[in-house]
Amino acid sequence: MTRYLDYLYIAASVGFTVYGQLILKWRIRNFGPLPVDPVSKLQFLLSLLLDPAIFSGFAAAFLAALAWMAAMTKFELSHAYPFMSLNFMMVLILSGVLLREPLTPPKLIGVMLIVLGTTVAARG
Repeated sequence: MTRYLDYLYIAASVGFTVYGQLILKWRIRNFGPLPVDPVSKLQFLLSLLLDPAIFSGFAAAFLAALAWMAAMTKFELSHAYPFMSLNFMMVLILSGVLLREPLTPPKLIGVMLIVLGTTVAARG
């Protein structure tokens, strides 16, 4: 049972990473395109950093890193790292559902191949 609980570290790392990516895209989309001139570009990026939701995305990245460090105390890197490819699957699906991004057949086939590869690598 304890070994299965160790996988929660990997799941937390994946979950926090996916959250961070989705929240960043959602909020940045509301801010509009990156300005061209350097001063406006810097002001734009600083305003992004001050957005609470974007800040939560950075906090999620930090928590993902902490969870990953904990996972590294429990698993060999060659066993744990393939699970990080689940980020691709979750971001693709959730960006389609939550952000209304297109879920094209090539994207879905590609993600299925990633999941298949992850399964094979994790068992080996």
